[in-house]
Amino acid sequence: MTAYKKLTPELARELEAIVGPGRFQFGEKVKDEYGHDEMPIYGRHLPEAVVLAETTEEVSEVMRLCWANDVPVTVRGAGTGLVGGCVPICGGVVLSTARMNKILRYDMKNLVVHTQPGVLLCDLAADALAHGLMYPPDPGEKTATVGGNVSTNAGGMRAVKYGVTRDYVLAMTVVLPDGRVMKLGKTVCKTSSGYSLLHLMIGSEGTLGIITELTLKLIPKPLRDVSLILPFANIAEAIASVPAIKLANLDPQSIEFMERDIVDSSAAFTGSPVFPTVVNGREAGAYILVTLVGGSEEELTLKMDRLGEVAEAAGAFDTLVVWTDNLKKDVWAARSAFLTVIEAETRLLDEMDVVVPVDRIAEFLVYTHDEAVKQGVYVRSFGHAGDGNLHIYCCSNDLEEDEFKRRVKKLMDACYHKCTEFEGQVSGEHSIGHAKKDYLRESVGETAYELMGAIKQVFDPKGILNPGKVCHDPERGCPTC
Repeated sequence: MTAYKKLTPELARELEAIVGPGRFQFGEKVKDEYGHDEMPIYGRHLPEAVVLAETTEEVSEVMRLCWANDVPVTVRGAGTGLVGGCVPICGGVVLSTARMNKILRYDMKNLVVHTQPGVLLCDLAADALAHGLMYPPDPGEKTATVGGNVSTNAGGMRAVKYGVTRDYVLAMTVVLPDGRVMKLGKTVCKTSSGYSLLHLMIGSEGTLGIITELTLKLIPKPLRDVSLILPFANIAEAIASVPAIKLANLDPQSIEFMERDIVDSSAAFTGSPVFPTVVNGREAGAYILVTLVGGSEEELTLKMDRLGEVAEAAGAFDTLVVWTDNLKKDVWAARSAFLTVIEAETRLLDEMDVVVPVDRIAEFLVYTHDEAVKQGVYVRSFGHAGDGNLHIYCCSNDLEEDEFKRRVKKLMDACYHKCTEFEGQVSGEHSIGHAKKDYLRESVGETAYELMGAIKQVFDPKGILNPGKVCHDPERGCPTC
């Protein structure tokens, strides 16, 4: 195991020479934002320097220099992660890809786009639509970078129909920890050509290599779409409707669930109460939000009628059609604001991003709420009902931080154990970072965890790239060890 070295003034000058003084921060000039992600409970660790790279060649030179001098490097996109994945817990250099933000070109004949990793998801999505195409992955944080999405294999709200980010990555350029540049994949949709290093890199959270260019698959933009709100008495009845919706040959683009309290908070925060609280004289306690797509209004009307029948049989109070563009925008803006609302209302926050079989969602939520009551922790939840991915937030405005962490740990220990019992996974899309490593180890078992570590060792024998994350356990030279 390599003992990490401090960044000397001489090395700092060499790094600065690679990118120029306007794209380099050192010592007291390092901005606080580079020491944390969107979940500050997982720690603040300022790096010794920040490099804002713009090209593959610059990234390669930075890595060659840091490799030769045993300086740890943590890659950072937009910093919107929730598990401490971009937090430089071992100091060293933060290598930011935020300025690698160019959409390079479209290949309309092969339906792909070539892009740098620092392009924001919202910008790529809008630009693709302007070309009559869709980039299907739709994680809730639209200001994340596409490189960050690939590094975490983000899913999002349209995963139930289209799959996750992994399904849209055809090729990439990667800089290895020692500075070598490698091209993975091709502009083709099939391969049976040896081990897939491309798919190994996807979801590796910047621990194996640094993505500097991507080739992403696109699809034709759907001609018509409509969203529908299904109000239910409670979350158990709402979730129970999901298998029937999926079996009704509707091929929904999204199936989201949300509990009443977060809907009320979102309405107060956005000033737009788009989810009705009383429907046909009955108080709604939870909602399912469905989006359907089709080639014509006639096709959508048939699908809506069928969904209405399924919803009524499942106990929905009504099937509320969100047809106009403005109302659709407001509804999905309210849904997308859920995490922002929770952050705005909460002083101390932690989260679980578990994924369980769809038929166990309601049971897992009931278990979590019961355990939260036992531990004295307030939880709020929403997520992707179509694929079983739950976003559960532990909140407090009253507890001291140490006591909050103690209670939350007991809650999470119980919930992640239950997730494993239900044949679920530790994370559906937020990844592991350094915050969920122990739960990953318990979930996958020692053999799988050791194999992951062995893969990390092959790519990065010095352990300098994003140390202490996913399955890497640095032993020396790291303040958290």
